[in-house]
Amino acid sequence: MRSDGWHLTEDLDEFLARSGDFLRTRPALHTVALTVTETLRVRGMHTYGSEAPVFGLLRQAGEVRAAFLRTPPQSLSPTRLTPEQADSLAARLAGLGHPLPGVNADHDTATAFAEAWQRHTGATPTLHRRHRLYRLGELTPAQPLPGGRARVAGPQDRQQLMHWYREFTAAVGIVPSMDAGSWADARIARAGITFWETPDGTPVSMAGASAMVAGQIRVAPVYTPARLRGHGYAGALTVEVSRAALAAGAQQVVLFADLANPTSNGLYRRVGYRPVADFAVYEFPETSAADVPGRTG
Repeated sequence: MRSDGWHLTEDLDEFLARSGDFLRTRPALHTVALTVTETLRVRGMHTYGSEAPVFGLLRQAGEVRAAFLRTPPQSLSPTRLTPEQADSLAARLAGLGHPLPGVNADHDTATAFAEAWQRHTGATPTLHRRHRLYRLGELTPAQPLPGGRARVAGPQDRQQLMHWYREFTAAVGIVPSMDAGSWADARIARAGITFWETPDGTPVSMAGASAMVAGQIRVAPVYTPARLRGHGYAGALTVEVSRAALAAGAQQVVLFADLANPTSNGLYRRVGYRPVADFAVYEFPETSAADVPGRTG
């Protein structure tokens, strides 16, 4: 065990025992780490893929100062890092020959890590996406409400959920975290997706919510097919899911919005969400251990 510096592990229980208190100090900023580790704890270590997840924490002066996780094939997801911490993590991962497809973190951390990864591997990063983390202030119902109602998706909606999950991941340009069937089954099992349906019972939009951990719930995904947008379905549904999260006892309700989509950012502000931090996703070209300076295959 490294007493100071970055410690890497594939043991989820060890990671949570050592970094859990740190992650819970800022539940909004650490929402990804909190919700992903909770999913792994409940559903198993291979929920997101066949390759084992990797976790890490940084101890300095006897205290945890930062942490990260990665569930292959997804990008690295660190908590907020200083440039020096980002450089030390990049050096450690590069030195171990860990291939990385990218990094997803608050803007300054992601940028610092991407630059450090380039220095240590020669891989040129590409800014893929920018998104903003919002936290709910005072919930304000969307007006006017579209016709219809909110309804929790059930087993009879499995095919619809699978179809929309594939559309959603393709539309936002992300690697699916799991296959569509597994995703639909997991959401149905815990009543984790709500539809807005028209008066005749046709689903026209969906919104999900994570399990509550450390007093926070993250609303995700929010998706309306392109041909059905502009009718207020997503706004009404976001309000309903947010209200349900508050009723369940959430102290903080958060969500991410793509900064390239001014419509969704405006919508979330109108219903009561306030900015917390901007995030960035950088992609790295594929590199192998043999490509890392100073290493041989």
